[in-house]
Amino acid sequence: MGLRNDIEQKVKAIMDTEFMVTDVDYVPDINDSRLTFGNTGLRFEATVLFIDMRGSTKILNKHNRRTVAKIHMAYLHTVAKISKDHGGEVRSYNGDSMLVFFQGTTNASISSAIQAAMKMKFMIADSRGGINQYLAKYSAIDFGIGIDDSKILCTKVGISGENNRDVFWVSNAVNKAVVLSDNAKSPNHINISKYVYNSLTDNVKYHDPKGKRLNMWTEKTFKYNDVDEKYYSTNFQWIVN
Repeated sequence: MGLRNDIEQKVKAIMDTEFMVTDVDYVPDINDSRLTFGNTGLRFEATVLFIDMRGSTKILNKHNRRTVAKIHMAYLHTVAKISKDHGGEVRSYNGDSMLVFFQGTTNASISSAIQAAMKMKFMIADSRGGINQYLAKYSAIDFGIGIDDSKILCTKVGISGENNRDVFWVSNAVNKAVVLSDNAKSPNHINISKYVYNSLTDNVKYHDPKGKRLNMWTEKTFKYNDVDEKYYSTNFQWIVN
């Protein structure tokens, strides 16, 4: 069987076969036995956090490869560590960006993702965070975080072999989190969807200086799927002890 015929037969089987979806209450990974190269997928509910480093090309051009590797290692380690501490599951490293899922869709699980984002901001951008001083002596890191929540469908893609496969995540929340991240500009490093904002618990929605209950978030508008939508942006952070 030739290469062309092999590909055509597989594509025909994919397109002609019904896609079977199973609902689960966890975040799947590449080794999940329920994920096959057949037309099967797992669906779960989660808050999606997408973080993307700004200016990585400038960093690459400014430093040697070893320094660039150290900068990325420090940044990605910080994000992953904070995510796991708040129940997040890291599922995609893509150069200088990371995709994290916080399973569930309760006010508490959504707000936990927000708290994680605020801690990332503190650790990466604030001189009191402890790691900022190490990063800044090479290149201070700028970044954007986007957060949304919805049901997510995942399926295994690629071909057999350890390095030839991955999990593909299908969800408006994933796409919207990426767009929100793109719109996040310093010092407002965190953008969230209207749905997420309406689900926040008070500890990540308001701060209370001198007895005044003030909203941490600023309402803004962006265009998503050619429709104007509200989103919310903040420059607040959460101190990590």
